[in-house]
Parts: sequence; structure tokens; C-alpha cells
Amino acid sequence: MKNKVEYAGLGERFLALLVDVLLFCACFFPVTRIVKGVWLMSPRDHNWAQGWFIFDPLCLIFLVIMGFYFVFLEGWLGATVGKRVLGLRVVGIDGGRAGLWKGALRNLLRLVDGLPAFNLLGVILIQRSEDRARFGDRIAGTRVIRISYQSS
Repeated sequence: MKNKVEYAGLGERFLALLVDVLLFCACFFPVTRIVKGVWLMSPRDHNWAQGWFIFDPLCLIFLVIMGFYFVFLEGWLGATVGKRVLGLRVVGIDGGRAGLWKGALRNLLRLVDGLPAFNLLGVILIQRSEDRARFGDRIAGTRVIRISYQSS
């Protein structure tokens, strides 16, 4: 007998993302501040970069590493730390592993889900569909499900 798939709702997905972002920031920001401090104290002229957070190369590194974090963990392992803590998993629509390509596509399309602001499109799509799929999930062919642990 096959178990019924339970799709993750908006609240669970938000909490998982919050756990991931907090964990990532707790690990990444102290390192970047140390690196930036050493860089600014070096004997070169860095006046142009002081106070311009948007031009900080560490911001770009932060975004790239965070992107790889989501793509690898969701695509290859099925769940980020936040999803694992909340008992969620990213799967392909066939129920198997999503894979790196689908993981990359669904995470790249987070930008579209964020439109017009505050992830409004993603929230509406998750709330209004039976399979709780945001735009990135629909295009990539992935879904976020609850993992049920049943004793046999």
C-alpha cells in the first residue's frame, strides 16, 4: 500500500528558510567581518570601498555560497538543514531525488517567486495549489513534502 504524499505548507517552508538563513548568517558573517577587517587594515588604499556594502566583494561571495548551499543540499541530498529540522524534503514530481539541475533551477527561480515584493507570487501559488508548489517548483518539476516516519 502506497502512502499519501503530504505537501509542505507555507508556514513550514517559511520556518525552514528562516532556520537556514539564520544558520548561514551565524556561520558566514563572522568570517566575512574578519576577512574584511584584515583587508581594510592592509597597507593599500581602500577608501573607495569603505561604507559601500553593495560593492563589498564579500557580499557576492555570500550570495554565491548561499546559492550553492541551497542547490547542493536540496538537489543532491533532498533537504537543507532547515528542511531537515522541520521534517521536509525536496523531491522530483516522480517522488525521487530532485537532482542538481532541478535544484539549481528551482533556486534560481526564487527571484521570480519574489515578485512583485515579499515573495508574493510564491506565497499565492503555494496557498492556491493542491501540491503547494511555487513557480520555481512548477518549472523545475519539484515539490516539497513532509517526511513521515512510521514504524513498521
